[in-house]
Amino acid sequence: MSESLPVATIRTQVTVPLRFPDGYATTARLFTFDNLVDGREHIAFALGEPNSGTVPLVRPHSECLTGDVFGSQRCDCGPQLREAVQRIAEVGGYLLYLRQEGRGIGLYAKLDAYALQDAGLDTYEANVALGHAEDERDYSVAAQMLAALGVGPIAVLSNNPEKTEQLSRLGVTVTEQVPTGVFLSPANADYLAAKASRAARTADLPFVR
Repeated sequence: MSESLPVATIRTQVTVPLRFPDGYATTARLFTFDNLVDGREHIAFALGEPNSGTVPLVRPHSECLTGDVFGSQRCDCGPQLREAVQRIAEVGGYLLYLRQEGRGIGLYAKLDAYALQDAGLDTYEANVALGHAEDERDYSVAAQMLAALGVGPIAVLSNNPEKTEQLSRLGVTVTEQVPTGVFLSPANADYLAAKASRAARTADLPFVR
């Protein structure tokens, strides 16, 4: 049974040209919203145009200031964001940029967790040691945003089955979960291994893409 959510509405729509450090460029329509349940400023990027008869490809991407903006090698967030924009633009769909830093615990707490990881804890153990759940992200706003945009069935671009499960519980019809690439580096190997083992991700670490 789907969970009932308040109705969100589109506040603003603007067109923004995008260019990434590697030179890839595309154009997105950005949407802001009113009445999102957590009151945060989440943004939807509409990219490309879905082909007739196909469902849009959607990536719910949680904000990562260190990875998305500054290219931190301690995670794979920046490369996943870059990959998602291009893959969605090629087939049509949406990138939902969700303000849920550090799996929902916030930027400062995420950096506190990094310090605990340096002392030997994995990324999930560090969150728990700080008094948080392993993952506090909630995709209710993603479901609200999709409804406000008038989006029906979707394919979810993610290695995290929890995203698909939450969206399905929230009434979103998910036809397929499409895996992302695995962006392995010496600095994030332990992080990716923890994600694969502790969160039932579909990542296969030997294959780097």
